[in-house]
Amino acid sequence: MILIGEDLNVMSGKISKAIKEREAGPIRDCVQGEAENGMDYLDLNVGPVKKSPVETMQWLVDAVQEITDVPLCLDTTNTEAMEAGLKICKKKALINSASGTAESRETMMPLAAKYSAGLVLSVINDTGLPSDADERAASIMESMEFAAELGIPNEDIWIDPVLMPVGIDQRQVLSYMEFIQMVPDLAPGAKTVCGLSNLSYGAPKELRDLLNRTFLVMIGRYGQDGAIVSGFDKELIALDRREMQDMVDLIYRAMDEEDMDISSLSQKEQEYVKTTQVLMGKTLFSNSWLEV
Repeated sequence: MILIGEDLNVMSGKISKAIKEREAGPIRDCVQGEAENGMDYLDLNVGPVKKSPVETMQWLVDAVQEITDVPLCLDTTNTEAMEAGLKICKKKALINSASGTAESRETMMPLAAKYSAGLVLSVINDTGLPSDADERAASIMESMEFAAELGIPNEDIWIDPVLMPVGIDQRQVLSYMEFIQMVPDLAPGAKTVCGLSNLSYGAPKELRDLLNRTFLVMIGRYGQDGAIVSGFDKELIALDRREMQDMVDLIYRAMDEEDMDISSLSQKEQEYVKTTQVLMGKTLFSNSWLEV
């Protein structure tokens, strides 16, 4: 799977301070770590960046490109900042993100055509987030048609089905997995991507990584192309690289509802099986699902 490191994010106090004060050290440490761990892209999330958007994005892109040649995924809702970054990216960048809303069609989507950038395109439209796989399909097809009119090829589009926290809507997990299996027929050549940590938002901190890792394996089985992940979660990276193939196979067995003696499994194996069962909707989500 194509992994996009999420760690250079203004939501981090250290990163926010470094960007504000133009301090390259924390940026360098973050970027080097993500690159060494094999991230395929680096997400540069500056948020809405209302103060000096052009100069801020340019400084950050320059600072990162001095350290690594890993391609960049520019993450901001500020179109001035987005364009400023796209202008100076040395490699083909990703725009994170656009949607089917009228505002996004008028602002973000044309930038992908202008700079031949990749485009993360969510299924959200002016009425909000579609409720099921079929509605997601209808929404993204309208956006894809608009993108085609702008001259953006399917191969440059990364479809984001939009993950909701499992603690808020457990049923949407199955709907999500149903949708990603539809994408190759709906939009040949397009890729699928998600912000993986959205799934575990609101769950206890000690359980979030387990949810994220398990779901990455599950959606990889169903053809997901990429995910925005922590570039420092070495177990997640090992699972993706099939360096923990026995655990991947165990998750697949749980997905297939294979009969197994769970008491014969190690504690870690039990945790992955129980988490798979939660994400498949076989067990009700709660903060104590591992204790059931």
